[in-house]
Formats: sequence, C-alpha cells, structure tokens
Amino acid sequence: MATVYKANDHILNRYVAVKILRDEFTTDNEFIRRFNTEAQAAARLTHPNIVSIYDVGNESNVYFIVMELIQGKTLKEIIDEEGTISWKWAVNIAIQIASALEMAHRNNIIHRDIKPHNIIITEEGVAKVTDFGIAKAVSNSTITAFGTTIGSVHYFSPEHARGGFTDAKSDIYSLGVVMYEMLTGRVPFDADTPVSVALKHMQEIPVEPIKINPLIPESLNRIIVKAMQKDPMERYQTATDMLRDLRQVTKNPNGEFVVLEKQKEEFPTQRIETLGNRTKTEQSEKQVDSNKQKKPNKIVAFFKKHKVLRALLILLICLLVFAAAMGITIAVINSKKPKQVQIPNVVGKTIEEAKKITEESSLKYEIAEETFNTEVAAGLVISQEPKYADNYKVLENSTIKVSVSKGTEMTTVPKLVGLTKEDAENELNKQGLRIEIREETSDKIQENYVISQDIEEKTEIAKGSTIAVVVSIGRGIEEVDVPYVIGKTEADARTEIENAKLKVAVKYEENMSKTNNSVLKQDKEGGSKADEGSTVTITVNKLPEIKKGTVNVNVKELTGYKEPEKKPVTTKKPATNNNTVSNSTANQTTNATTNTTTEETVEEAPKPKKIKLTVTVDGNAYHDEEHSEDTGVISVPIEGIGNVRVQVKIDGVVKSDKYLDLNKDNPVLNVP
Repeated sequence: MATVYKANDHILNRYVAVKILRDEFTTDNEFIRRFNTEAQAAARLTHPNIVSIYDVGNESNVYFIVMELIQGKTLKEIIDEEGTISWKWAVNIAIQIASALEMAHRNNIIHRDIKPHNIIITEEGVAKVTDFGIAKAVSNSTITAFGTTIGSVHYFSPEHARGGFTDAKSDIYSLGVVMYEMLTGRVPFDADTPVSVALKHMQEIPVEPIKINPLIPESLNRIIVKAMQKDPMERYQTATDMLRDLRQVTKNPNGEFVVLEKQKEEFPTQRIETLGNRTKTEQSEKQVDSNKQKKPNKIVAFFKKHKVLRALLILLICLLVFAAAMGITIAVINSKKPKQVQIPNVVGKTIEEAKKITEESSLKYEIAEETFNTEVAAGLVISQEPKYADNYKVLENSTIKVSVSKGTEMTTVPKLVGLTKEDAENELNKQGLRIEIREETSDKIQENYVISQDIEEKTEIAKGSTIAVVVSIGRGIEEVDVPYVIGKTEADARTEIENAKLKVAVKYEENMSKTNNSVLKQDKEGGSKADEGSTVTITVNKLPEIKKGTVNVNVKELTGYKEPEKKPVTTKKPATNNNTVSNSTANQTTNATTNTTTEETVEEAPKPKKIKLTVTVDGNAYHDEEHSEDTGVISVPIEGIGNVRVQVKIDGVVKSDKYLDLNKDNPVLNVP
C-alpha cells in the first residue's frame, strides 16, 4: 500500500522511516478515512516489541506515517539464510511477538498480517512487529477493504481466507504458522496459486512440525497445533494464554501442560428403524393396547376402595393446576417487561455506524458532546456512556450517550523571524503552540533575536504542535593568530595551523626551483588575525616523481636478419712428401725431399654485419653500442617522468617510436 523511505528528523536529529501511501489509494475518500483511523489507532501502541509510530498526517494530498527506523534483518531473511531456527531461539522470538500482540489486542487492534516479513530482529536480538498499516480496529470487525482481501495467504487463518469475521484469535493462528516455519523451514501449506493455499488453510490438516523436525519438544509441538486449529474456539483465546504456555516450555519442555480441545462429533451415530420394522412395532403395540382394554383397571378399583387417598389425589391435582396457571401468568407479565441486551462498543465508529449499531441492538443513540481531539479523526466516536464491557447488559430502549471528535483543532503559525525569543514564546502561547529553541551564532542578526522558524508563517497546523526556532547568540567567534608556514613541509604546516584552532586546505603546484613537499604560499598572511575555525589554504610544491622501466630490443628481429646459405670455397694449403731414390750403380743411397701444394674445398657462410643500436628516452640516449646483426634480446634500463617517448634506431635509422607509461607497475616495452 505504501513506499517506505529512510529520512532524517531535523528536530530530534535522528533517522526515521517514512511510509507514504501510493497514489492509486489517495483518490478514495473512504480508504483515506480508514487509513487515518487505523494509523492513529496503531500510533497509540507503545511496546518494546512494536515498531513505534511517531506521526501520522498528510500534506498536498501526500499521506504519510513516520515510524521508528530499525536496524536488523527480517525474520524471513533469517529463516532463508539458516533454514531452521533452534527451538529455544524460536520460543524466545514467539514470546516477544505474542507480547506485542497482547498489547495490541488489549487496545482493540488486530494486526491481521502477522508473517516473518513483518517481524524485524534487531542487532541486539529484539523482535519488532511492524506494518500495522493494514491493521484495523477490532470494532470494525471485517477483514476486507473495498472488496479486496488484505494479508498474506500463506499465513491466513481459515476464517480470514473465507472472508469471515477476524479477531485476536486470527493473529494467534498466524503466529502459529510463523512458529511452524521457524522450526521446520517451510510453511504448513503451499500451492501454485493463492486460492489453492487458502483452500488448504480451510480444509486440510497440516503435518505436525515434530514429524518434520524431531528436535522440537512435544509441548512446543502441541502449542503450534493448538494455535493452528481450524475452529477459533479450539485455539488459544487470547495472546496471554499462549504466552503462559510459551514461557512454560522453556522451564518444562516435556511437560503436558498444553490442553488441546477434543474434536466433537456433530452427528453422533444413531440406530434408525426401517419402515417395515416400524409398521410391525405399531401393530404389536395396538395388540397390547386392545389386550389391556379387555383387562379390568386395577388403579380405578384401588381408588374406589380407598376414599381418603382419592381425596388427596384430587387436592394434589388442583395444586398442580394452580401452579401451572401462576407460571403462565408470570411468564405473560415478564414477556411485557423490557428485555436486557448486551451493550455494544461504538468507540472508533462513525456517527452513522454508531447509530446503526445501537438501533440494531434495540437501543437509543444520543450525541452528548462534540470536542476537538488530536488522536481521533473527525466524525468518529471518542467515548460512550455507559462504557462497553463483556457481559454488560442494559434494558432495551436505553440511551447510549457518545462523545464525537471534531478532529484536530487547527491554528495559524505567526511570523516569528525578527522577534526576540521572549516575544516569540508569547506569540506561540497565544496560538496554543509550543516552542523549541535552537541557538546559532550570526554575524548579521543581533543576539536573542529569532533567525528562522521551521514552519512558515500563515501555515495551518494542529494546536499543541511544536515550532522550532533558531535564535541568534551573536557572533560568538574568537580571533586567533595565523602562523607563518611558507618553506615548511606539508605535515609541519598542517600541525601548526591546526594547533592555532584553524582548518587547513591544501593545493599543489610544481616549482622545479623549490624543495619538493615544501609550502610555497598561504592565502592568509602569517601573523594576521582570523576567525577561530576558519580555513587557511596552503600551496605545496609537488614535483613529479622519476620512475624506472625496461626496453627489451630484439636486434635479430628488428634487423630482419636471416641465416645465409653456405657456399663451397676452395682453399690452398702446403703439403710435404719424403721420397728415397736408390742408385745401384754407385752403390750409394741418395735422399731427396720434394715440396708440393694441395687444394681443399669447404662450405662457409658470410659472417653477420655489425650494426649500431641506439635507444633514446625523450631524446636522451640510454644505449648507443655496436652489436652483431644476429644478436638476440638486449634489455636497456631507462627512467623518466610519466609517459615517455622511446625511440630505437639502427645505424641512425628509427626502427621503433613508441610511448611507455612509467607510472604503471613494472613498465616494460618490447621492441619490436
């Protein structure tokens, strides 16, 4: 029905939840009336386990409720995360919910939508029941609004599902379903459509939770079974009764203190005679009567013999006739007396509803007074005389006098800005309003005069409301000496300025002629005066940081070097042979040596050329050496500031021209 926002309460400086009614509901006057009535009724509930409602109202056709903001998780979220909850914790949560319902029921408020989604568990483990937005005063006695059933079908009571009368016992049924889900991790009835689920609530008996989770104590199982009885009269009649058994579970888990109502047979078994048997019986009875008539009457003969007894019998018959006549006479007289009827409860009803209810109860209706009331909407009954109570009856045609609300008495907000604090208080008192004073320093407004008000003048608001005003306490600012910090480090400058009760703002500039991280200038001159808490802006020198990187040059790939083919090459080399010549004639032996040259053919490849490799960074050479053109990867360490330009040259010709960001982690440039 509404959208919920997190908001800040400026008056009390706290966060709250604001529930704003959706636009499609704001066009129905009957719905708006019920919304206001029920929200105001819920706002009267004060309990540690009920989310507090701070305010209810409307502005420019926006209807809202301001509520306590709770930090925590819904019980549904906890069940989804954990599957099942330990039975002791589940009992603790159930006790808190039942305690909240006990308070609501005592104030004639039925929640009508108890489900895990509407129960928030705070970070301290406290259960908070929320969303009384569709709750309705018990006196309205219906579960539907504008033809639409309100609530969540998985947690409906049977009478809720069939569109019947709902009361406190309906909330007890829903609490039983919530306990069932906490202990088993699932709802007792589920189906594909809401209608199917509702029918199961009315017709089927759920599986007992102890059969799903055997760790549940028997007494706790019986409490859930009793709370979920189809017949409301067989459930717990009040939340107090259920609370008593829940508290007993923690002391005596296996006790037999839970009393379940026995199912009564609506149609007990009877023996019914057949038509044929009945005919025979009637014939036999007639035969007996004819036999009796034939026999002499012994009783008549007896009274003829005893005349005294006959006289006494006649006297007794006369007395009985007289008593019967008196009884009839008294009954006739009593029937003419006014009947007693149960006095109805018309508090919270409209004038038309109250009149109809009293007339249906054969009573008269009279408006004793009409009075302003901040808690009860206009046109609703505030109180009645005689007051409603169970089994309190009055005579028919008695008169019930009622007090009817005229709604909240309104008044106009006066202009307070420019008045003294005392005059502002007097003006608000005249209009029946209260004042809340906040003090602020001001350079322009004189001390003790009102600077502003939270609600504008000529605004219509309820009498008794509080207007927050801001009152000037004058300038209220001390002047301090500004320290001289030029040339000091940023940290030292901050310390000195803050010790002087001033604030610091920092800007950065680059000045290569000054020391890095030193203060270059300050906007407030050192030795001058400044307001305490004002800001001194300093300009700090921030030089760029030199970073290192690596350039990997693959010379072989960059030059495009390929292994040349080997070719045959003929080479000459000297060779020495020793030959012995024998001269037989002279019988002498002559030794002679002959020198010869030999040729040899082998395959050889041309040798790689030498190249000059140059690596520059932003024009500065970091490598300028000769290498063989078949050389592999050469790593050249470089350094610079920021994004640098790296050029790689072979014999003076630029082969690569790229940029490398030295601010990155481990910057590397691979060429090519």
